[in-house]
Amino acid sequence: MRRWSVLGALAGLLLFALPGCRQADTVYCCAGGENDLLSLLEDEGYRVVRKDDVQRVLEQAPEASAVLLLSAGYPERAQALTPAQRALIREKRLRVFAEYATLSDTVPQPDTITFERVVVVDSLSPELCPMDLLSVNRGWYIRQQAEHPLMVIAKVAGFDTAVYGLAETPNYPLVYKAEENLWVSTSQLSNYARVRFAPDFRWKSFWETLMGDLLGHPVKFRTWESLVHPTYGEHQELPDSARLASVRRGVQWFFNGHFLVDSSWKAQWLDRYQGDGRMPVGPSLPDDAADGDGTLGILEGHCSAIDGNGRQAYRYWMRNDVQGEASMAFAIAGELFDRESYRRIASNLVDYSFDEFRDGPRNDPKSPTYGLLSWAVTTRNTYYGDDNARSILGMTLAADLLGNPKWDRKIMEAILANYRTTGIHGFRFGCLLEEDIQKHGWRYYHQRDLINLHAHFESWLWACYLWLYRQTGYEPLLTMCEDAISRMMEAYPDRWNWTNGLQQEKARMILPLAWLYRVSPTDEHRQWLEFMVSEFLKNQQPCGAIREELGDASYGSFGKVASNAAYGTGEAPLIFDNGDPIADMLYTCNFAFFGLNEAAHATGSETMIRATEQLSDFLIRIQAKSDRVRNVDGAWFRAFNYENWDYWASDADVGWGALSTLTGWIQSWIVTTQALMEMNTSYWDLTEGSTIGRNDRDLFEKMLE
Repeated sequence: MRRWSVLGALAGLLLFALPGCRQADTVYCCAGGENDLLSLLEDEGYRVVRKDDVQRVLEQAPEASAVLLLSAGYPERAQALTPAQRALIREKRLRVFAEYATLSDTVPQPDTITFERVVVVDSLSPELCPMDLLSVNRGWYIRQQAEHPLMVIAKVAGFDTAVYGLAETPNYPLVYKAEENLWVSTSQLSNYARVRFAPDFRWKSFWETLMGDLLGHPVKFRTWESLVHPTYGEHQELPDSARLASVRRGVQWFFNGHFLVDSSWKAQWLDRYQGDGRMPVGPSLPDDAADGDGTLGILEGHCSAIDGNGRQAYRYWMRNDVQGEASMAFAIAGELFDRESYRRIASNLVDYSFDEFRDGPRNDPKSPTYGLLSWAVTTRNTYYGDDNARSILGMTLAADLLGNPKWDRKIMEAILANYRTTGIHGFRFGCLLEEDIQKHGWRYYHQRDLINLHAHFESWLWACYLWLYRQTGYEPLLTMCEDAISRMMEAYPDRWNWTNGLQQEKARMILPLAWLYRVSPTDEHRQWLEFMVSEFLKNQQPCGAIREELGDASYGSFGKVASNAAYGTGEAPLIFDNGDPIADMLYTCNFAFFGLNEAAHATGSETMIRATEQLSDFLIRIQAKSDRVRNVDGAWFRAFNYENWDYWASDADVGWGALSTLTGWIQSWIVTTQALMEMNTSYWDLTEGSTIGRNDRDLFEKMLE
């Protein structure tokens, strides 16, 4: 008896000592099933008393107590508070939060959130100031009016604040106070974890503020559940095995999301949602979907949209560049872990790429597009040089690691097909079309006096040409690259074109500069490389992240969003102003990581080695971890806010926002570079024994005569 008395007393003391929770704190609620907020309150030591329905809670709750009326019918059925219930709340002086609720006699049909975000209107806390932004993803809300809303739903531009305000922007209340003691939300907010609201620190502050108001004293939660989070904290010590584990999890992610197409679901999912390729977005695959083996290719990954149930949409589009890049990741993982199944997938992906994307005129030796790789299955007549370059680089490493020369000739043909449609100064332009090449012939493009100072589209083709020069000694490849690179260096930075930011253009230049120094190790080429790396590393943070940077707006393809109305209507950067603490894994960190490793091995520079290791550690830390959202576990999302250590940024880029993933561009280059570092080597050194170009020199005469 005494034992239980002592334990009870200790438990009471412990409960009283918990920050933000007092011994007498009791919350009365009505809710359906599991609920994130109620789980949090119970974990924090609060006493939660549940009742079956709203009326019973209001009747049985003691006077002046805290009451949560949480939605049980979301999204099909909102709850309506009757005049009698509101009168009871006033009479008993209850402090109430009612979610997904209306005070109207009739409940309006719910609306779906698309690109709208949550804007704070009235100052709620130091973390929730006017015009601060949060997200509730693509959930549902009921439109109603409120005289003084605290938070609204609106489509607004900005990184973490609504920079243009709410003028001339339709906005609707999300949270408001109907009366002094009655908080109302027009959407379900209490299941914030499973629906993956962001950013965490602001939603945590919201609930601390609201619960503090209901309980009548300040509340600070000791913990906060996030279903998807970085693998390590910013200052957490990394174990010696962290990089190897990151590679293993990075490859496993392909299977966690079932991105390898399987015949059992191809028709129902891929064929259904791919359409004409303009918006190939659909729901995520079931968790028990079968994994393919590469013979039917690999999907792109996630789009940034998360629905009201916390499920993140997929991009059901078959692109050539993704196939080649993924083949590289599987091949090097097969080498690192000695996994024959990975090698088999890599081989199948290379076969699929050549079979699917080098058909028709691309396979006719008399055609001027012979050897080119089409962009996607829905756009076979489009040729992006950069996409060709990344596919070629991926398949080249895969072919070498697999020790299979059967693709040698096709890979060399792909390089020369791009080379012969590149102008005399080494510039090809971003995109060429089948009908134009057929009309003009390849010589027209090879003889063009074209200058296109745009590293994103041009520079990695130079890397392909320099690699083939190493293999064959064909001098015009080197001469062309020296011409193009010298013009780029002379024009930096004032005349550089940029896509989503200037920093990503610098990132793309590191690789060709590193390989130029490999084949032509002059003082000038070393200076070019060191200068570009130093310019790039001006934005590297102590944690290893690379901060995004916008350039001169007159040279940018997709600069900061110009208005609230323009938000979510096209391509866009993750930041709004230079200085926003955002790293981009789709355009910058991924490609820079690969290039820096090549530069470090080419020069032995301690600065480059250290910068590469710092970036490696950063990427290890921010790799997504989740026990409950399996299809993102092991992924790298596009955006990371290194200041708040959270996945957050402007989500304006349509389809490719902050939480997008990509099996090719993002995942494959990060996995491959981490594996190269684990093996203490570079792509250049690893492929030194490649047979590509060694036995097919007749192609120079056949394709370039």
